[in-house]
Amino acid sequence: MRTSGMLMPVSALPGPYGIGCFSKEAYQFVDMLKEAGQSRWQILPLGPTGYGDSPYQSFSAFAGNPYFIDLEKLIEDGLLTREECDEADFGDDETEINYEKLYHTRFEVLRLAYERAKKAGVLESRDYQTFVSRESDWLLDYALYMAVKNHFGGVSWDQWDEDIRLRKPEAVRHYSEMLQDEITFYEYQQYLFSVQWTALKAYANRSGIQIIGDIPIYVAFDSADTWAGPQMFQLDEKNRPIGVAGCPPDGFSATGQLWGNPLYDWEYHKTTGYEWWLRRISYCFRLYDILRIDHFRGFDEYYSIPYGDETAENGKWMPGPGMDLFRVIQKELGDLPIIAEDLGFLTDSVRQLLADSGYPGMKVLQFAFDSREDSDYLPHHYTNNCVVYTGTHDNDTLKGWFQSIARQDQFMSFLYLNNWYTPEEEIHWDFICMAMRSVADTCIIPVQDYLGLGSEARINTPSTLGGNWTWRMKSGAFTGKLTAKIRSITQLCARIS
Repeated sequence: MRTSGMLMPVSALPGPYGIGCFSKEAYQFVDMLKEAGQSRWQILPLGPTGYGDSPYQSFSAFAGNPYFIDLEKLIEDGLLTREECDEADFGDDETEINYEKLYHTRFEVLRLAYERAKKAGVLESRDYQTFVSRESDWLLDYALYMAVKNHFGGVSWDQWDEDIRLRKPEAVRHYSEMLQDEITFYEYQQYLFSVQWTALKAYANRSGIQIIGDIPIYVAFDSADTWAGPQMFQLDEKNRPIGVAGCPPDGFSATGQLWGNPLYDWEYHKTTGYEWWLRRISYCFRLYDILRIDHFRGFDEYYSIPYGDETAENGKWMPGPGMDLFRVIQKELGDLPIIAEDLGFLTDSVRQLLADSGYPGMKVLQFAFDSREDSDYLPHHYTNNCVVYTGTHDNDTLKGWFQSIARQDQFMSFLYLNNWYTPEEEIHWDFICMAMRSVADTCIIPVQDYLGLGSEARINTPSTLGGNWTWRMKSGAFTGKLTAKIRSITQLCARIS
């Protein structure tokens, strides 16, 4: 079945209080998707963000971002007052996220709600107790981790006192007792996140919209997962990394990309029957309908950079688990709707892994028009079993990209489009239609491209710090006329079921 949808981070939704969340604006976005004939909403990872504000560097592979909790709902429930929310400084620019102000104010407001929920008996309710019990395999470690992290002033866990850094039983007991209220506060945040996200996803599903979630292959070093499960990673006897993740030097970066994530001990995971991965994937399919796995190549081979290096130049490729992992996932969890992010330089072994898995890969039109070489990203190379994008969260917008490419590459795109008359301010529609017309089973367009926005609306520029993940869509951006145009294109391209 041919389908289509939009790529829109939750954080980029409009609304008050500094960042997009599970508010009425999220429900309105679902309504717009339905009116536009779309059946997919792709989001970015939902985890709590840390230093750098990247959703791909989260404090937990399981927890949800407390910033996404809708404060309006807490006002309706009597847990907050409107004055308390209006007086808090979440950042006064509704088109850009100020993460520093969010960090300093959001938790203060949520703590007010928590104190009132305690007095109202919410923590003794069946719903709350059921949630805590159901999620205990990750929730207790995450809440303790965040409470201890706050106790030590927010520093990474490898800078904590040695007894709790190494999770000695007596230290775990000591901090669990001393920080009990703070631990419960973090559990309560996750309860609110779960209740609100579950309601939003159910509304989307009833509207015929399936959610495409995103799972980073790696977890952050400064995370509950690494602290609570050091045996899963390549760490030394002091629980410090031996090697870290990244990408080698290429045409985009002369020194490569140094991500810094701890690397998995794949031999350990194999001896457990990939138990942690099965829990992680299973949990993701409670949150989402379809799952995009980031950096799929890393399961075939991963790039290991010596810990302490300042660049990625001295790394080397090491074997990953390959199909062994995905055979176990299929055996234990069945055939799952998974999208493999297979972008970048691909070896024959990666292509074979993708073919053996049966997962659809990704095609990005911005990668197609390079006059120096024939590209697999040109639509005439596509098969049905793929997902086509005009761009991803790591790309510039279509408008920004087109303005930045060489004249000969612009000429190449005109030649391929067989269209020499479109004004440059409308050129994004030609590429959107090209993606929609392709044979790819699924077509995903970033909202910025439908809105015809320039580089100011870019979500992320890889290998840079600062200024990323901050863009937000203006309220009312999708007019009735624009929505109708999208629906017409979708219908013409047979992507409405």
